[in-house]
Amino acid sequence: MRYYCVPRPGAGFVRRERDVPEPGPGQVLVRMLGWSVNFRDVMIAEGLYPKAVRPDVVALSDGAGEVAGVGPGVQRWSRGDRVAATYFPRWVSGQATPDTTADELGGTVDGVLAEYVCLAEDAIVAVPAHLDHAEAATLPGAGVTAWRAVIEEGGPVAGRRVLTMGSGGLSTFAVQFASLGGAHVVATSRSDEKLERLRDLGAADLINSVTTPAWGAAAAELTGGGVDHVIDVGGGTIGQSMLAARPGGRISVLGALAPGSGADPLVVLARQLTLQGLTNGSRASFEAMNRAVERHAMRPVIDKRFGFDDIAEACRYVRSAAHVGKVVLEAA
Repeated sequence: MRYYCVPRPGAGFVRRERDVPEPGPGQVLVRMLGWSVNFRDVMIAEGLYPKAVRPDVVALSDGAGEVAGVGPGVQRWSRGDRVAATYFPRWVSGQATPDTTADELGGTVDGVLAEYVCLAEDAIVAVPAHLDHAEAATLPGAGVTAWRAVIEEGGPVAGRRVLTMGSGGLSTFAVQFASLGGAHVVATSRSDEKLERLRDLGAADLINSVTTPAWGAAAAELTGGGVDHVIDVGGGTIGQSMLAARPGGRISVLGALAPGSGADPLVVLARQLTLQGLTNGSRASFEAMNRAVERHAMRPVIDKRFGFDDIAEACRYVRSAAHVGKVVLEAA
């Protein structure tokens, strides 16, 4: 079978072949049929990821497929079940701990960019029936992270004002979840064309952050004093996010993609802001999100689909930031 690994950070993706693995006790063999590319994967391939990466690690954290076999003792799954892998394979439920978040697919442990992978039976979830495998592959990373920020950590959504930033996978999921929950969404982007796509997803107010560089103040003015919750995927944009948030508001930092100034603690104190960094979530969060996705027949936004062997081209496209939503790979 074919698989792609990263021999060392910065070495890019290397295609290799090996035998189809046999599932051991408590393991499930999954035939992978769809994958999703995150900016994290680009950073690992380019040697820019700030966390540990195991040499020769199988690439990518996000994928979905069908159960092809089960090992001794497996009770939760049967051949033919449609499943996706969890980003943190040891975080089943509850609060995160250093132990449950120590392993990350495609980083410290093998990821899913292979034709077949073996995963612990507790490290996969059933995927919504109405999604194809590539759509389901967008859920483990961007989907769960946005769900955790908007729904689980952000408090009651209905009637709240939520600001999203950009048009990548995290941001489009955040717009969708916030809109489904009844929030008033303010979306920012550097492109008017992308802003119109975000309007179609449910954004009520749109701000072009190029023509309106002081978009934080503009968001506060639009909402009559500031938004309740900012979904910040830039990191260096925190200064503007603090201006966009109402006094007592929340800022969830989900990424660090853009350079810029940091948070002024005096502003945090004066405005009594809650500033929280968030990563991915537990299997329980993934399952709760999937129930909502299925109930509302929600479909992830996919910008472009590539073939299994087009991983390098797909990463170049993600790096270009031309996409709206997710970039995926599909099995032939």
